[in-house]
Order: sequence, then structure tokens, then C-alpha cells
Amino acid sequence: MAKAPKMRARRRFLAGMGALALSGAGRGVLAKPEASIEPGLPFSRRPTDLNLVLAVDCSRSVDAVRYRLQAEGYAAAFRNERVRRAILGGREKRIAIAMTHWGGQRVQHVAVDWTLLDGRPALDAFAARLAVQPRLTEDDATALGAAIDHGRLLLECCPFASVRQVIDISGDGSNNQGKLARYARDEAVAVDIGINGLPILTLEPNLDSIYRAEVIGGPGAFVVPVRRYADFAAALANKLVREIA
Repeated sequence: MAKAPKMRARRRFLAGMGALALSGAGRGVLAKPEASIEPGLPFSRRPTDLNLVLAVDCSRSVDAVRYRLQAEGYAAAFRNERVRRAILGGREKRIAIAMTHWGGQRVQHVAVDWTLLDGRPALDAFAARLAVQPRLTEDDATALGAAIDHGRLLLECCPFASVRQVIDISGDGSNNQGKLARYARDEAVAVDIGINGLPILTLEPNLDSIYRAEVIGGPGAFVVPVRRYADFAAALANKLVREIA
């Protein structure tokens, strides 16, 4: 019975993304995803401990050096033994994960489509991919509300079943375009999606306070501030362990 609503959600998602693509003509709103799901299995047979969207800030304030530190930080986090034990130590011993690159109101790309992390070989492959993941957007604006909306739509279309759905947002700036983050947050929380934050304080020293007030939501939601981009990998690993476990 769960399959039909999931298909309807996918149709709504594709229709919404098509409308965004038309409104953002020439700007490459959504990259074509590469699915990494198990073929032929019904939705009800794909349970996970967590479905997680990693939403990565790729606005103009994140220069090439800072983007590379983020990419290497994500790769290092999924090589971290504490993170791996958390992923493989749950009831189902696996999580599903997707990554998006976001900037302005109409600029969100799926960098890595839904991928099942169910063992060390899958974790090795995922970390290797993140280490070389090219940047898919560079936009002037920072649209946190749109990033949250995009993560929510991705979770609606996730082919894996989980009682826990989370959007994990990292960024170095406050919302300056489009829908206010708190409205998008409230809509996500209303459908049982949690939002946690990894604010990078290099440019805005009080960004962690803004994330607490405007971005995070849901039971147990939390913020892990990052003082410098050089600290990103360690902060992310700590955050993932807390998030997954």
C-alpha cells in the first residue's frame, strides 16, 4: 500500500522540478541524478535506520578552496571509524543518503542521488565519490528556505523506508533570497522531517544563533557550529555520529 503514495510523491517532485527548471532557464537547476537503489524490490522491503539529505552550500561566498575543504571533509567523515560504526550498528545496519548542492532560490542540484550505505565497501565507494565530487553550482544568493524545500522533496521520493528522515544543512551565510527558512522548516517538520545544522562561522560569527532560530527543527534538532573551514571534517564527523546514533 505504501508504493502508490510514493509514486504520487515522485510525480509531484518531477513536476515541481520541471517547473523550477523552466523558471530558471539556462541556469541548470537540477542535475540528472544517478540512482543507486536496489532494483526490483518493493518499497516495503527496503527499510533503513535513517534517510538523510546532505545539503551543501555552494553559494558564491564558498570559494573554490572552501568548497574543496567541504568536499574533503565529507569524504573524511565517511571514512571515520566512529561514523562507520554508527551507520553499521543500527537495527537495520544501513542508512540511505543523498547529497544536494544549493545556492539561490532556483538553484539546487542533486549531486549524489539516493545511495544505500550498508557495508564497508559501500562506505568506501561513497567516500571516494565525495572526495572528487565536482561543484555543480556557484550562485550569488543564499536561499536556505529553497534548500530545505528541495531536501523535503527528495525525502518524499526516497525509495527506502525509514521512520527517521533528516535534512542536514551546512552553510556559511544567512538566508538572503526567496522563502524564509523558518517557513520551509515548519513545513518539513509538519511531515516528520528533522533538520539539523552545520553553520560555518567564518563570515558570520553569529550564524549558529540564526540556524537555531530559523533553520533547525524537529525532535532533538541540533546545531554544530564550525569556527573555521579547516575544522569542518571533525565537526561533521561528530555531527553524523550524533545524527545517526
